[in-house]
Amino acid sequence: MLYNSTENKNEVVSASQAIAQGISKDGGLFVPQELPKYDTDVLKSFLPLGYKGIAKKVFADFLTDFTADEIEDCVEKAYTAEKFGSDNPAPIAYKSYNGNDVNILELWHGPTCAFKDMALQILPHLLTKSLKKTNDGKDAVILVATSGDTGKAALEGFKDVEHTKIIVFYPVDGVSPMQKHQMNTQEGGNVKVCAIEGNFDDAQTGVKKIFTTPEIASELEKNNMMFSSANSINWGRLLPQIVYYIASYCELVNDGKISLGDKINVVVPTGNFGNILASYYACCMGLPVNKFICASNSNNVLTDFINTGVYDKNRQFYTTISPSMDILVSSNLERLLYKLSGDSDTTTKEWMTALKTVGKYEVTDEVKDAVKSAFYGGFCDDVKTKETIKKMFDEQGYLCDTHTAVAVAVYDKYVSETGDKTPTVIASTASPYKFSRAVLEAVNDGRELPDNEFDMVDLLNDITSADIPKPLSSLKDKKARFSDVVKVDDMPDYVLGALGVK
Repeated sequence: MLYNSTENKNEVVSASQAIAQGISKDGGLFVPQELPKYDTDVLKSFLPLGYKGIAKKVFADFLTDFTADEIEDCVEKAYTAEKFGSDNPAPIAYKSYNGNDVNILELWHGPTCAFKDMALQILPHLLTKSLKKTNDGKDAVILVATSGDTGKAALEGFKDVEHTKIIVFYPVDGVSPMQKHQMNTQEGGNVKVCAIEGNFDDAQTGVKKIFTTPEIASELEKNNMMFSSANSINWGRLLPQIVYYIASYCELVNDGKISLGDKINVVVPTGNFGNILASYYACCMGLPVNKFICASNSNNVLTDFINTGVYDKNRQFYTTISPSMDILVSSNLERLLYKLSGDSDTTTKEWMTALKTVGKYEVTDEVKDAVKSAFYGGFCDDVKTKETIKKMFDEQGYLCDTHTAVAVAVYDKYVSETGDKTPTVIASTASPYKFSRAVLEAVNDGRELPDNEFDMVDLLNDITSADIPKPLSSLKDKKARFSDVVKVDDMPDYVLGALGVK
């Protein structure tokens, strides 16, 4: 299995090179040149394997320059019961909403209580093995832009991992207080955290620019270092996400909710498009999926794109109660466009160049039709998000976070518009306690809200009796280690200074 850049087919690398490098030299994203095919017989063989067994099979098909022992080691170290609470790191909660069954895939049982743990607990193991294969002796410098959850999950995953250093940038006013406290209290001798004056798109653009600046790469080379990424632009982040869609399908079959071969719908609250793209890749491999429902908040650039074929980031940016989706530049959409354009690197590059220069592009009619056929795009605002949280809790006794509530609300709208009753998996991406103020405002019974984030957590627990995840409750008395804030233009200097090479 080889990989090439979405913007330059001539750049062909192995799986370990794609993971170690993170992003191609031209700024494109690495994609597999082909996808493995799983027919019904293959899916049937997955049914008794459990999550880790399925992960090993899928990884083996994509990481062909890894040995079976290396893959075994990565999977066994990543998905432990100690880290995820059970042998199944991604259980399904069977609920209903407005009379429709909703199978909620809980992806937040890991050490940082967000779905990013599903990939970022295994990425450090994949990366360190990749570095030994491709760049032995070099330290990897992991640069991360985060809208909240990726940052903490990456910090936790790479904490004190040998031959790695990690620097995380986040928008100073664009994450929840809990997310900010999680990052700024991070332990580890190889970690740095810095806020930027701007939004997530500014942070993401700044990181990508640092990656592709030859002078900075040369400076790292002199000091025996190289850049890599823990954002979903890294194939090592996206691949583990494919696994949980296949595993959830198998769980639905094993639990008698569907029969093998039945189609499902998939609903994903998304900003950067990586999580929903993983489910699309799974479908291309053979997972029976009827519709991909892309749920956005008020930053509904993806909704408009799916409905019109025009991607236009020139619009008002909203700071919402679902901050991990406050994104106007959805990086992983590039991978979808590459596939739907017939693997055309020139066409993909034209669109991405237009996005950088004028902030807008329009795809061909053929690609537009393909998107509309596979995807449904919908969004909801903060008011509807809170209404959904309350309704789900009142009717089902189930507390969901602000991002999952967006997904539930958009799915409800989809069913009312289409009448489609296909069994559906809804990706639940974070613990409600990571966004305690907004969730508390939704379910509060009239009590005055406290000012302190952890007092809000206690009150939310008192009202709902929903368990507080230990990784969050243990943060209460931790003091912040990091408080740096820089302008976007100063991000390169911060990186070089943090690495001690300037």
